[in-house]
Amino acid sequence: MGEGVLRERAPRRRGRVLRALLAALITTAVVMPLSGAARPQIPAPPPARLAAPTAATLPQIYAANRADAATASRMAAAHGDVGRARTERALADPSRRLLAFDGRGAGRAVEVFGDLARAQRIAVLVPGSDTSLDTYARFRATATALAARLAAQAPPGTRTAVVAWLGYTTPGTISTTVLTASRADEAAPRLREFVRRLHGVAGRAAHITLVCHSYGSVVCGRAAHGLDVDDIALIGSPGTGAEDVAALRTRARVWAARGGDDWVAEVPHVRADLLVTTVGFGTDPVSPAFGARVFAAGDGGHSDYFRPGSVSLANLARIVLGAQQEVSRA
Repeated sequence: MGEGVLRERAPRRRGRVLRALLAALITTAVVMPLSGAARPQIPAPPPARLAAPTAATLPQIYAANRADAATASRMAAAHGDVGRARTERALADPSRRLLAFDGRGAGRAVEVFGDLARAQRIAVLVPGSDTSLDTYARFRATATALAARLAAQAPPGTRTAVVAWLGYTTPGTISTTVLTASRADEAAPRLREFVRRLHGVAGRAAHITLVCHSYGSVVCGRAAHGLDVDDIALIGSPGTGAEDVAALRTRARVWAARGGDDWVAEVPHVRADLLVTTVGFGTDPVSPAFGARVFAAGDGGHSDYFRPGSVSLANLARIVLGAQQEVSRA
């Protein structure tokens, strides 16, 4: 058999293998019990009805959401959920700045680090799978690490803020939803509206960077068109659902990075129609075919992008601060 025929058949074989892998992932997700499937619903008050956020209304919004978190904590404690009660009690602390809070179900929270109304450079963190109020401390740690790095790297007089945006119900890592864009499609309008309101607080001149981790990059990909942000950084991404940067239809600079020990490198970067849905998220964002600005992330794993002292955290801070020439490339 000629080498030309072999070269033609090889891509087809790889495609069949990748589709088989995706099918196996779906089967595994269906038959394996989900970690939260049997978890009873935790009672909590509905979110407070609040005025649109502006520099003037922020103090009232923060106070109202802290009050809701305190109420939710008492309700969770009465329900016997000590862990949730502890998390919500911490969120109710007078030092916390909550732009949004909802203790129902998996829970949602949007927390600010810094003076949002005066910030010139703002990073919005969009989390990936298995992020909820029950794992919120882990997500919050990424925001505080980035906030500290921005404070250390920012030129004198540059005011920064970080927003931890747990504004959607994330998929479970072991679930069928993590293989499709369904949760991202639900989240994208919420993210667009949040960014619009963010400009209402900080002003049109504020530079906003989305930092999208893992499945969060699918959310950012779905929301990118028309989103008024300056930079989008995709880290540990399984794909965005778009074939390349042009397909995102965004004016923002698009960055991508993956740590040397990140397991997401083994995820098949294809999209395939299986059963009654489409699974997979297309082109690998760190591949030349995607067309992003690929930056160095060091040798860390999937959860190491915000590790203090890491190459990835330093580069993310440079992107947020607009120091594009200083970003080290992969």
